[in-house]
Formats: sequence, structure tokens, C-alpha cells
Amino acid sequence: MPEKPNVMFIVIDQLRADVVFSGLGDSVDLPNLRALAQESVAFHQHYSVANPCGPSRASLLTGQYAMNHRSTRNRAPLKNDITNLASEVRKAGHLPMLFGYTDMSPDPRAFHRNDPALKSYEQPMYGFEQMLEMRQGESYPWRANLISKGYQLPDYRDFYVPVAKPGKTRRLDDPAFYAAQDSDTAFLTDSCLSTLKARAGESWFTHLTYIRPHPPLVAPEPYNRMYDPAAIPPPHGYRNEEEQWAVHPFFRAIAGTQTAASCVDGFTDFQATEENIQLLRAIYLGLASEVDHHIGRVISYLKESGQFDDTLLIVTADHGEMLGDHHSWGKANVYDAAYHVPLIIRDPRNSSSHGRVVTKPTETVDIMPTIMEWMGLPVPASVNGHSLMPFLNGTDTTHWRSDSFSELEFGNPLKDTIAQGRLGLHYRDTSLGILRTQEFTLVHFGGGLPPLLFDHAHHGEMRNVAGEPDYTDALLMMTRRLLDRRMAYPDTTLSTSEITPDGPKIPIG
Repeated sequence: MPEKPNVMFIVIDQLRADVVFSGLGDSVDLPNLRALAQESVAFHQHYSVANPCGPSRASLLTGQYAMNHRSTRNRAPLKNDITNLASEVRKAGHLPMLFGYTDMSPDPRAFHRNDPALKSYEQPMYGFEQMLEMRQGESYPWRANLISKGYQLPDYRDFYVPVAKPGKTRRLDDPAFYAAQDSDTAFLTDSCLSTLKARAGESWFTHLTYIRPHPPLVAPEPYNRMYDPAAIPPPHGYRNEEEQWAVHPFFRAIAGTQTAASCVDGFTDFQATEENIQLLRAIYLGLASEVDHHIGRVISYLKESGQFDDTLLIVTADHGEMLGDHHSWGKANVYDAAYHVPLIIRDPRNSSSHGRVVTKPTETVDIMPTIMEWMGLPVPASVNGHSLMPFLNGTDTTHWRSDSFSELEFGNPLKDTIAQGRLGLHYRDTSLGILRTQEFTLVHFGGGLPPLLFDHAHHGEMRNVAGEPDYTDALLMMTRRLLDRRMAYPDTTLSTSEITPDGPKIPIG
């Protein structure tokens, strides 16, 4: 292994865990991810600690819970003095290359108010060298590539509108206007591999981030009709929407804000029929297969170039996708589908761990310290996550955490969100915390809203037992555990250090 081994850190946007491991995965062909899992460590109970994209990636790359980094919404700035994965690996002499995006909202104190960086929340995380801009809101290099190939581009607002055959009415599963070899996913992979080939013989650190299967749900041929909608399991949850909204005031407040119609472009008259919902689920799986194909290209390159066994390879997602479950779409929700994501780590130094499946709860904040430890770097005191190296090298995990924690902020300080207005809540009261143990899931709301409690052994997410007398003790126990978790993980950037007559004492790791 070279002195500075490589790191390939791949993040797929909005990919549910059950697409890769089980459940929906039974209906989709992902040969490359599944083959990789067989020669890696697969973490089956891995959860995003925040939603949506911006907060989830801020936590992923800083190793901090949202309660500490406070970039709690898309467009909520991240303080520029918070250290992150990119700024730390630079200290080891690596250039952290970014292919894609990190959805960071920059600190406005670091820029003039007219700086273009303050016009978009899709900015790169501080410290990354942006090798290719692939933001969903812009994607200028991809557009330029399509023009160079002779495409007559539609207005960018219509890039993701399916194209019907001449004389035919547009269908949800009609293909994108671009061919599969020219898609955003293909172009991103091409650019990454071209750069790595040019750096042959060098050590490198690459953060490769795929937009798909994030909506809008449109796919190039053959991925647009790769799966039979009738063969895909229907969404999970109550059959009647009113039953779902009656479960808790939060669900009634978000009713109509996260719909199937918001996941497609070009259909002003969209109807959420069972047929259309199954079509969208099939397209989502087709997009997942497209990403799998291109991750396979990355793996093939690493093997063919002799770098596969010199590279730490991590594949995960920033958050999940409701995909119609519980009559919801997107990710601003409380159910597992919005947070449960795949994680696969191949450590070439520990081949004895390959094929291992981890069922202990892990979190997205754990990935940053894992990479740091693997590279031999000290973990900053600000990091809330814990290195996953014990699972990779087979050391003791007896005292590993027994729960997972996530947060969601569904309000806005500048203009009330629909849910915030319906509930009549001040912005400060629009946060919720989720704690999951083997037995229960607790969702605790601010603003005096009642809690949700799910008993995994009896009905799970299909029944809120928080108000049932038989669960009074369980509710109290879970609430105390949630409070314990919040108290155990405040911001420790400076609080674990001391100023002494001999100078500052700063902990490492």
C-alpha cells in the first residue's frame, strides 16, 4: 500500500437503504453495489442524522449533529470556522477533489453581499477543490458537453421533462431528451475517471456525488422502463390519506406539501393514481440502476488500474426518500424511509472483514471520523460521530451505541412554512428529534405537540402508541434517553480544551 493511499467517497442523493439491501431491493437489479457489499462491510442500520440535502451533507462532512453546526435547513448558512473533512485531509497533504456538489450554504460574513456565492445554497463545502460543478440548479459543464455533442437544448427549466414520441401524448415513463451515455450521471462519472486517469501514479482523495435518483423523476432509455410498475411493491402505510393525517397533527400540517406531483416536471394535470405512483416508483428504481452501472465503471477502473486494493472505498447516501410511503414524498418527514440509508465500506487493509454485515446502529456523522482515523489523522474535538474502524478491523464493539438520533427543522425564521403556519408555531418550536432503539422509535416535537412512539415488535410505524397506558413507562424511558443524547453531544469544539499556565491543552481524537 502506498504511503498516502487513496480515498473514494461516493454519496448518492436520496437513495433508500431498502433499495440496496432488502424490501424494494428485491425488485431492482444493482449488481455492482451488491457485489461490492459482498467484499466490504455493509452497515444495515445506518441513518442520516438530518434532513434535507443541505443539513444532511453538513453533518456528513463535519461529523456534527445539526444541533451543533446549525445549518439546519437548505439555505441556512454553515459557519466558516467549522472544520470539515476536506479542510482536515488537506493537513495530510491530500487535495480533496470534489466531483459534483455538497449543497452548502456559505457563511455570509465571509463574502460581500453581492458575491455570487451567496446566491445559491449548492456551493462546495469549504476546503474541497471543485473539479466539476454538477449542481442540479446549474450544471453548466454538463450543458456545455451536451451542446458539444450536437444537442439542441431546451430551456433548463425543461431539462427534466420526459419527451414523448412524435404525435403521442407525454407519459411519465417517456425518456429524457438525452441518451443514457450523455446523462448527468454518465457525464459526472466520465469527468471523474478522466481526472483520475490523468493522475495515474499519484495518491488522491475523491468525493464523488451523484444527483440521481433525486427527483425530478425522469430517466434516459433504457432506465425509464427498466422495471415493471406492477411488479414493484406498493407504498407502505394506511390506504386512506385521512387515516394518515389523523395519526398526528404534524402529518395533517404537511399534507399536500410533499406530493408525487412535485417529483415530476411537465405534468400540470398530474393525478396521484395508483398507476402513476407505481410508475414513479419504477422510474426511481431505474435511476438507481443507472447510478449502480456507473459506480460499476468506477470500481472497474480501480481494479484495472491496480488501485482497488490501495483505496478506501465508501458508498452511502445523504438521506432517504418517502417514495409514496405513508402518503408522502421527499424526505422532510419522521419515518425511517426518509433517514435509513445504505452504507458500504471496503477497507483494503482489513480483508478479513469483507462480507461482514453490521446491524448495530450507525449514523452519517460516523463517516468523517472513520476516514480521519483510516488516514492516520487526529479527529477534531468538534466531531460528534464515532469512527467505524472497529467494525472494519474486527476490534471490540461491545460498548458501541445502542440507538440512533436524527433531527428535522420544518419551520423557517424568515417566512412561515405551510406546516409551521398550520400548526401556529413560532420558528423556535419547529424542531423535532428522533431516537431509535431496537425496541422503539420516539419522535419528540417542540411547540407542545404530542410525541410519536412506535413499537417495532407490534405494528411498528403503522401505530402510534404514545398515548396508550401500557406504553407510559416506555415513553418516559425513551424521552429520557433522547434528553440524555442531547446532553451528551453539545458542541465541544473548545469546551474540552483548557487554558493552563503551560499553554492551551487541546485533546486530540
